[in-house]
Parts: sequence; C-alpha cells; structure tokens
Amino acid sequence: MTFSPAVEARLAKLVQNYPPGRLKGALIPMLMYIQDQTGHISKEVAEEVSQRLGVSTLEVDEVVGFYTMLRARPMGKYHLQICTNISCLLTGGEELWEHACHKLGIGHNEVLADGQISLEEVECIGACSWAPAIQVNFDFHHNVTKEKLDAIIESLRKPQ
Repeated sequence: MTFSPAVEARLAKLVQNYPPGRLKGALIPMLMYIQDQTGHISKEVAEEVSQRLGVSTLEVDEVVGFYTMLRARPMGKYHLQICTNISCLLTGGEELWEHACHKLGIGHNEVLADGQISLEEVECIGACSWAPAIQVNFDFHHNVTKEKLDAIIESLRKPQ
C-alpha cells in the first residue's frame, strides 16, 4: 500500500528519526499522518504500518483502540468535537452538545448521510480557559455559543 507522495515523504523522514529497533516510537505519528490522508485506520492500513515498523497488527490495533484521535472507521470530512468536561460543562458545553445533536440529527461518533460532518462528544481538548470549546478537524474554536456553533456548522455545509 502506498500513500500520496507528500505522506510517503513524511513517513520516510519520520522513520529516519528513530534508531533501528526503536521504530515503534514512530507508530502514533505515522498513524496520524496516514489518517490525515485516508480518514481512518483501516485493516489494510494497520497491516501496512505493522510491516513498515516491524510491530504486530495487534499492537497497531491496540493503539488505534486506545487513542480517541485515531479512528478505525471513517468519519466526516469535517469532524466536530464538542468538549463536555468540567470547564466546558460549567460554561455550556452540554447545551452545545445537545444543540449540535438536534441540529445535525446525529449523535456520538455518527456521520451525516452525505459524509460531510461527523460529531463526537469529547472529554477534554485542553482549552479550559476558553470554555466552552470545540474542535473541527485541527481548528479550535473558543468561547463558543449556540449562535457561533450554528455559524460554524453552516460554514461546514457550504460547498468548498
């Protein structure tokens, strides 16, 4: 299995940063780079990564299963994560979560039928000082209100 030339270059550079016998340290960054291209970590991707790094597919599957930023199934083009941990909870995070579920008609780790937006309730995105906070792919949004959330969702639905 091969990836885009840009991803292949990143993977090659990544592997060079680890000494022989220590390639397992490249596992999470390698999975993140690949997931950015493929959208999720399929069985074929797990097998490819295990061969490239000399680890078992079970080890790859364990990492994918443990870390919430890694996904074993496809999510939307835009992955909307809403924090409902304590700081966000106290400033309206739960209300944002319920509002998003109602507005989109989907729940936790579900995807719109058109594949554009997926929704996930998360424990913490490390933005407690700016709660409530959400994340869309790698973009953070702070001090989010229902109105701001509506505007963000509408911008994601527009053809790009």
